[in-house]
Amino acid sequence: MTSPESGRAEAVKLTRFTHGLGCACKIRPADLEKVLAGLPPVTDPNVLVGAEKRDDAAVYKINDDLAIVQTVDFFTPVVDDPYTFGAIAAANSLSDVYAMGGQASFALNIAAFPVNRLPLDVLNEIVRGASDKAAEAGISILGGHSIEDNEPKFGMVVTGFVNPRSIVSNAGARPGDALVLTKPVGTGIISTATKMGLAKEETIREAEKVMMTLNKVSSELMLRRKVNACTDITGFGLVGHLHEMAAASGVDASIEYHRIPFISEVLSLALAGAIPGGTKANYNFALQWTDFGQLTRIEKYLVCDAQSSGGLLVSLPAHEAEIYIAALHENDIRSSVIGYITGKGTGLISVV
Repeated sequence: MTSPESGRAEAVKLTRFTHGLGCACKIRPADLEKVLAGLPPVTDPNVLVGAEKRDDAAVYKINDDLAIVQTVDFFTPVVDDPYTFGAIAAANSLSDVYAMGGQASFALNIAAFPVNRLPLDVLNEIVRGASDKAAEAGISILGGHSIEDNEPKFGMVVTGFVNPRSIVSNAGARPGDALVLTKPVGTGIISTATKMGLAKEETIREAEKVMMTLNKVSSELMLRRKVNACTDITGFGLVGHLHEMAAASGVDASIEYHRIPFISEVLSLALAGAIPGGTKANYNFALQWTDFGQLTRIEKYLVCDAQSSGGLLVSLPAHEAEIYIAALHENDIRSSVIGYITGKGTGLISVV
């Protein structure tokens, strides 16, 4: 998608200036675990959600009725058009607040830009895309920070608020819960296929629409139900983020491959070799705690695909899930029950 107002920036293909794409550039989960293991424990009683559960955002208590929810996220371009990249990066950054059941209030931009390799109007377009997406979310961008870098990178610090009694963490999933996914999977593979010149124009547009869509409405509808846990699906893939939720909750989970919604053409693009390095790293890490059943290697990659600005994964009682999905469909949000929390456990995942 190219902004009609973008002048010189139209000719720039941002993915040609990066070694990797979007959330697939995250530090590998196995390496990140080693780093986070060395952090000292948090003892401040006002910290309601910290890093120990690998949750989506930090939550800090102000008083009995108010807490700050805050997150930071940035990545390399996942699409070629600067305006679209800015909008996707903003939607991705906002998603962590929505996953916690919070209401976003304002944001700060984070930008790294190769001023000697790209014209500044490219950065103008990135910031404009982010600004328009922030306006759609109903928040203001109040400033930010920028540095020179060899590759373009962009994202946001997002601050919001939540009632301490209404926090939706990733640690509350219960046996018998249904798992609802609110966006289709496949953006990592499609982004890689786009860079390789393999993806059809309509497939690229479909993936861009998925990534640009805010999780705001999905979150608001979730809060009307008796929800037990939530996370958003980003760089560690569907299986990876489900594992984090299950491990934090002390449960095991099962998902059904045929129920997972995928973006059009993603299977054929994966078969053509468009597998991101981050997706392969996710798969190798998942082998420790995932039973992939009878899935082919390509299908295993699909459920581990490193997503950028993916959907919410919501754990809630089955009867609540039916009502939630009906409300999502009324709002033209593609969603489905993809599996269940099978019982108490240690975060083991099975894919059938």
